[in-house]
Amino acid sequence: MIGYTISRLLQAIPILLIVSLIAFGIIHLIPGDAATVIGGPSATPADLARIRENLGLDQPLHIQILTFYANLFQGDLGRSLLLGIPVTEAVLARSPITIGIAIYSLVLTIVFGLATGIIAALNHNRWIDQAATVFALIGVSLPNFWLALVMIVLFSVHLGWLPTGGYVPFTQNPIGWFRTATMPAVALALLQAGLLTRITRSTMLEVLSQDYIRTARAKGISEWRVVGRHALANVMMPVVTVLGLILSVLLSGSIVIETIFGIPGIGALLGNAIASRDYPMIQGGLFFITAALLLLNIVVDVLYTSLDPRIRVTGGK
Repeated sequence: MIGYTISRLLQAIPILLIVSLIAFGIIHLIPGDAATVIGGPSATPADLARIRENLGLDQPLHIQILTFYANLFQGDLGRSLLLGIPVTEAVLARSPITIGIAIYSLVLTIVFGLATGIIAALNHNRWIDQAATVFALIGVSLPNFWLALVMIVLFSVHLGWLPTGGYVPFTQNPIGWFRTATMPAVALALLQAGLLTRITRSTMLEVLSQDYIRTARAKGISEWRVVGRHALANVMMPVVTVLGLILSVLLSGSIVIETIFGIPGIGALLGNAIASRDYPMIQGGLFFITAALLLLNIVVDVLYTSLDPRIRVTGGK
């Protein structure tokens, strides 16, 4: 298991370097640069040239990417052109906000998606199953940004139950945190809950049709024990894989949601960096998110091999 984990970590290194190179190329295709943002509309060509020289933006692109790689291997993601602070410091300061909302959204996804899928499978072809199918269809069909705007209009503007935006740290005011984090978490969770409902329902139906389930029922074992002890254990393996993908989507999809609700997380940080052409912040932020997603996938793979001994034996050969 340790050897497998180390192997996966080593495989992640070239992926991070390639993603950094692709991100570098894409962000330099965006019209304008940080010098025009810093200099403002009144800046002369000489002013812009001086700003680019001070920021190192006058260097050829291959020199800039090699400089980024050289600093990266020293643990330095660069310095924000506009904030004037290290990218690592800015990202780490915002990461608890994004991670907290992503975990809140993941909990909602698991509670509603897993429970709805199981209940639908146990009531196959009944009205509960049909209602769960409609819920899943709605969940995977509604864009999260549209849902976020609808919730703001409904729950904030008309009903006044929740604030329209902003963020309150959990350590400062737990109730305030739940009030400010609920709508973003729900907006992120609905699509994923619909996806998890469909996968859980189909997997559960397949498991319930197996011979060992029929044998357990024939022995007179209670239905809840059959489902909880025999069926659910086999359902959880594909669900764990999907949960890793879901959390990845929640983390990467936070840019739009955090911008809509004015939450000062990594998503909003990257959104502002893109608008201001803050190249080091964009590249460093994308590197951080990519590293987090790769690490998450490795954790899911290791957990999956722990749940399925056959995969663990295969991986050890």
